[in-house]
Amino acid sequence: MTASLKAIDGATDLDAGLAAMLTALGAQARAAARALAIAPTAQKNQALAAMERAVRAHASSILHANAEDVAEAKAGGATAAFVDRLTLTPARIAAMADGIGVIHDIADPVGQVTERWQRPNGMTIDRVRVPLGVIAVIFESRPNVAADAGVLALKSGNAVILRGGSDSFRSCRAIHDCLVEGLREAELPEAAITLVPVRDRAAVGLLLAGLGGNVDVIVPRGGKSLVARVEAEARVPVFAHLEGVNHVYVDAAADLDMAKSIVLNAKMRRPGVCGAAETLLVDRAASSHLAPLVAALLDAGCEVRGDEAVQRVDPRVKPVAEADWDTEYEAAIISVKLVDGVDGALAHIAQHGSHHTEAIVTADDRVAAKFLNEVDAAIVLHNASTQFADGGEFGFGAEIGIATGKFHARGPVGAEQLTSFKYRVHGTGQIRP
Repeated sequence: MTASLKAIDGATDLDAGLAAMLTALGAQARAAARALAIAPTAQKNQALAAMERAVRAHASSILHANAEDVAEAKAGGATAAFVDRLTLTPARIAAMADGIGVIHDIADPVGQVTERWQRPNGMTIDRVRVPLGVIAVIFESRPNVAADAGVLALKSGNAVILRGGSDSFRSCRAIHDCLVEGLREAELPEAAITLVPVRDRAAVGLLLAGLGGNVDVIVPRGGKSLVARVEAEARVPVFAHLEGVNHVYVDAAADLDMAKSIVLNAKMRRPGVCGAAETLLVDRAASSHLAPLVAALLDAGCEVRGDEAVQRVDPRVKPVAEADWDTEYEAAIISVKLVDGVDGALAHIAQHGSHHTEAIVTADDRVAAKFLNEVDAAIVLHNASTQFADGGEFGFGAEIGIATGKFHARGPVGAEQLTSFKYRVHGTGQIRP
């Protein structure tokens, strides 16, 4: 365990000592960010390779720490969906290590010239990718975020301060130890990936205030209340990540077997992830599809809520409330509605969607194009499950979050999205008249 983790394990009051300690960690992260910004790709990749090896080598330690977190969560009455998000398995740890390997292999975005042009006066202008600086990631329940955020920040030349949820405290600490092992092997500053060593929510307030100007951007990964607090209190820019109120629209031209497969996967593969579908919209012209789709969901153990038209197709359907259309269930529950074609689906999504992920199932390319062009979401899919809303599935290796805002980054935030740019201007003695 690093010295910073030993410093204050379980502090409960936002006192001067806690504020001083976290501000000091912020200053250390700032210094580490300066070093990382100029670190060669080979050195960063050396650290990443060592981190992957460490995660695989210490999988049993990570599992042991996670088992303690899961036991505590269950004893506290956590929901099944919450426990699923919290739980690590050998397969999930292997996937975490695989993701580090993918990030090792992707191109280093730092220093990439994205555009170059020459002015009439002979000056040449380059637009070049540069790191953001220090990123604070505040997340809940999913301990794998510690690894994803840590290695993506490293690859993109940023320092990162991780503040995991109290429920995943032990798991994050075990994962962080592996990341620090990699930094040491590559002789990079350990403060490049800092884990806030306290459980108390008071530490979040200090991060939102920017730790004395040492935090450049904040990424919230958690429930609606966390995101709302971050957006209300943050003194630094935020990569907004709102809840995933995601829809699957089954068009009249949809193949029923394909629709059934996609809908079941979108809802039931992992109901608690942000890419899970929460609402099924079915074209009224394809009402014959409604009963088999609803039955498939119910038979798979999913609770279905719908209006009178949906309730008529299966007595197991429960009445839908108006609030359901705006709810991210994070559980095996889905709301179902008949709509008047693609325009009806678009209208419903415009009113109730969270700009996260939306999907259409149809064999009509014209209808698909209309949906893809007009729906306002960070990720839009045609004939594919919403569960593909994931940086790893996009080839990014991992993601630091799904940004649902419209500035800078949108959708899965990978290494490239964790950079900004600057302009390099080359002259031969030009002066402005």
